Amino acid sequence: MTASRSLADLVETSPALAGPLRGAARAASTEAPILILGESGSGRTTLARALHAASRRAAGPLVEVDVGVVPGTLFESELFGHRPGAFTGAGAARAGRVERAEGGTLLLDHLVGLPQAVQPKLLRLLAERRYVPLGGGEQRADVRFIGIASEELPEMVARGAFRADLYYRLEVVTLRLPPLRERRADLPRLVDALLADLGERLRRPGLSLRPAARAWMLDYDWPGNLRQLRNVLERSAILASGEELDPPPPPDLTAVPAPLAEVERRQILRALAHTRGHQGRAARLLGISRKTLWQKRRRYGIP
Repeated sequence: MTASRSLADLVETSPALAGPLRGAARAASTEAPILILGESGSGRTTLARALHAASRRAAGPLVEVDVGVVPGTLFESELFGHRPGAFTGAGAARAGRVERAEGGTLLLDHLVGLPQAVQPKLLRLLAERRYVPLGGGEQRADVRFIGIASEELPEMVARGAFRADLYYRLEVVTLRLPPLRERRADLPRLVDALLADLGERLRRPGLSLRPAARAWMLDYDWPGNLRQLRNVLERSAILASGEELDPPPPPDLTAVPAPLAEVERRQILRALAHTRGHQGRAARLLGISRKTLWQKRRRYGIP
């Protein structure tokens, strides 16, 4: 989905979200923190941006922090900023993400990777709207908080890997985005919306999908969710010479490979079936000697 979607657009293209998003517009208009849970690629960031756009802070900045890509040793400086001389190499003051989000929304993505050393300071920021830049004095913060995490966050709280008090501060309003495999009825609308968006961006209006492609898409589990669906359509649009797209199903990367011994046993059985039990020809097909074939047949219990 595109970054500029509104809450109404999200429900229009995905009716299954009407339940999870019930009351989201009212929550967006408050100052309460919002926690969005769901699998990667399910549209969490798109929803967060739509919530900011529907809030009273829409005219203010939306500052996004991907917790997963900021090194733990730099995270505090990245979030709160620093003053000159705060540490070796800090020659000039640097505004942190909190300061840059003043009057707007601070979006914290991939919360499961939040360093534990920073969690108490983030808790104080949420509870008191106060923070201290490295090497500086205390400051007030006028920001609204939206957090994004996978559904394992509550489990992390249960085992002590994420502060419970911080979690309870963040989950005042919790929205769960279901994965695409739980929203199969939405696929036709989502595909059409994505094709329209791709057609506009690639300057190829009229992009469509062959019926056979639509059929396999309805049966596919989409482990990468909306992001994977968009990538499949975009790749097909770029490679296609016409306007009708016919992408093949993605390989099943979740399938568990069979043990090597089982693969070898199957190949021996196939070779013997092909040669109608002739051991010499079966051995030649397999590229091994008759003696090796005989030994493997004994090992695998093949008569």
